[in-house]
Amino acid sequence: MHALHRLLLIALLAGAALPAWAQVSRDQAAAQAQQQTGGRVLAVDLADAGGRTVWRVKVVTPRGDVRVVLVDAGSGRRP
Repeated sequence: MHALHRLLLIALLAGAALPAWAQVSRDQAAAQAQQQTGGRVLAVDLADAGGRTVWRVKVVTPRGDVRVVLVDAGSGRRP
């Protein structure tokens, strides 16, 4: 039973690590940007876009172009 309590505590703490508004994780945003561009993710940071919190994902495309993809941190959609 102690192991179950420990596991539950770890799960609760892991969930608390993301802000309540961040329904989309850093890894999910990176995967979405990678899938959209077919490129390689260089960096992922939180940013503000028109009053909305977004993940700013910088990728390098297969052609070598560097692009920035914004992913809404709450909905996962592109703003």
